[in-house]
Amino acid sequence: MNHSEIQSALRDLKLDAWLFYDHHHRDPIGEHILKLDPHAHITRRWYYVIPAQGEPHKLVHRIEQARLDSLPGGKTQYSSWQELQGGLEAILAPYRRIAMQYSPRNAIMYVSMVDAGTVELLREMGKTIVSSADLVSQFEAVLSEEQIASHYEAQQALDEILAEGFRAIDRRLKSGITEYEMMLWFQQAIERAGMVTENGPNVSVNENSSDSHYEPTAARSRKIQNGDFLLIDIWSRQNRPGTCWYDITWTGVVGREPSEREKQVFETVKNARDAAIRSVQEAFAQKKAIAGWQADDAARHVIREAGFASFFTHRTGHNIGTELHGGGAHLDNLETHDERRILPFTCFSVEPGIYLPEFGIRSEVNMMTSRDKAEVTGRIQQELVRI
Repeated sequence: MNHSEIQSALRDLKLDAWLFYDHHHRDPIGEHILKLDPHAHITRRWYYVIPAQGEPHKLVHRIEQARLDSLPGGKTQYSSWQELQGGLEAILAPYRRIAMQYSPRNAIMYVSMVDAGTVELLREMGKTIVSSADLVSQFEAVLSEEQIASHYEAQQALDEILAEGFRAIDRRLKSGITEYEMMLWFQQAIERAGMVTENGPNVSVNENSSDSHYEPTAARSRKIQNGDFLLIDIWSRQNRPGTCWYDITWTGVVGREPSEREKQVFETVKNARDAAIRSVQEAFAQKKAIAGWQADDAARHVIREAGFASFFTHRTGHNIGTELHGGGAHLDNLETHDERRILPFTCFSVEPGIYLPEFGIRSEVNMMTSRDKAEVTGRIQQELVRI
């Protein structure tokens, strides 16, 4: 935790303090920012306030009084609920506008970790509770030079694994291969490359490709064969702590040329993807702030104008960091109205999709930002793959 950087950010946002609160590991965001042990035995409530000016302060239960000893600042202990409320009032007395892992109306649920009762208690004390969403983006989503480099390592390896995967499908068409068997092939290739993945990947044909989170199993898997439409969504990172993910989706056809309908849908998705990319690139080049919802709107407008709005059923993209779906701004004005700014030195996916009953097309790339630039980090699909 960089105490002085947090205080500087609080002053920039005109906030008096940032209050962290946990019980039974209900706030993994706070644990990560404060660099606390995610496996520690937490059976009692603790609070930690970082003010915009001055020293932080801890409020901990007497039987777990050492839980925050890794953090700077004074310490108050409590046992009874009366002591807890009195201690909380005392450590927060100088502050009114307080950031917490809270989102008004649960609009950005990714940061909504504080329970309603705690917010009610603090409001009764006269505190104004403000969402910490922008602070979380700054201290969770901004990547170090090493993490940025690890993303490009994963990108180079996974782009080659995907290309080889398409060739492997081609080689095994005659002998036969299923979605599930191909998923296992990708998992083994990722492991051989010194990387890890969470689950998946999504290897799906025909109507299964319209299920955007489809995962084949040994019991439920289609054979891949000539005439099929194919989607592969694959993600991985380097197998060492603190590395950044790379996450892509490509589509193609097996043993034939694409139909006119498939080409129309692919062109629409590609144009939507490129519209979102341009919106971010232009904003960064002009040093203008851009929020996640604005990039989503750029992509969604293209799909809406083409008449496919009802078939685009998810956000345009998600933040990427040391978690696949990271703590920064998502490209979203559908599932949420994400007002968080896309910050410099962050990574995110751009992945619009159109899902018809007979097939689904998604084109997913990743973008990395710097102070005045945003770029796509890997290969960009320009036409449907022919296998």
